[in-house]
Amino acid sequence: MTLHIESLCKSYSDKPVFRDVSLSVGAGEFVAIMGDSGVGKSTLLNCMAGLDTWDSGRVLLQGQDLGQLSDTALAAVRRQHIGFVFQAFHVLPHLDVAQNVGLPLLLLGTPDPQRVQAMLDAVGLGDMGARLPQTLSGGQLQRVAIARALVHRPALLLADEPTGNLDPDTANLVMDALVAQTRQHGAALVLVTHSQAATAGADRVVRLNGHGTQTVHQAHEGRST
Repeated sequence: MTLHIESLCKSYSDKPVFRDVSLSVGAGEFVAIMGDSGVGKSTLLNCMAGLDTWDSGRVLLQGQDLGQLSDTALAAVRRQHIGFVFQAFHVLPHLDVAQNVGLPLLLLGTPDPQRVQAMLDAVGLGDMGARLPQTLSGGQLQRVAIARALVHRPALLLADEPTGNLDPDTANLVMDALVAQTRQHGAALVLVTHSQAATAGADRVVRLNGHGTQTVHQAHEGRST
């Protein structure tokens, strides 16, 4: 699945957030977005999923213009094709780890305990399915969020500062799990981050400012995707 952003502009109360943002992300590609605080990185990520609106331009997911879809249709696209990983984890405290991870499959009407267990194994939480979130560390919670975001095998994974609350060693473990799983499943990964270390495995690093994006690092030719 391909993501194309064409000349996207966004403002709040006539105050521009960003202007003329154009970006394409191909299947299996890892693109990291960096930029100063307040330039709209998280807002841009929300626009990619149709969670926020924009003033002009287009967001195309596999050729489908998200700006032309109803709320119901957008929800269906997100449920089937997009995974989210956020800095604040957003796990449900009353559900155990396995139930949290399996929630996307349940919402799709395709519960699959074996796939849930396989995802937990893949992120190093294979023996923690019955535990409640409040018994886990921050790094473990973030790996729960990664497993939940990937269990339904989305074509596009969006990650907003997924290591922002973690110590450097734990952050490296989380990024390794995130990149390994997206590579394995051929998903496109868009990561918003302030951390240079989190961009180490990216195929491309772009910087967002108020006037669009600029590629600041391109992977060497031949890097696997």
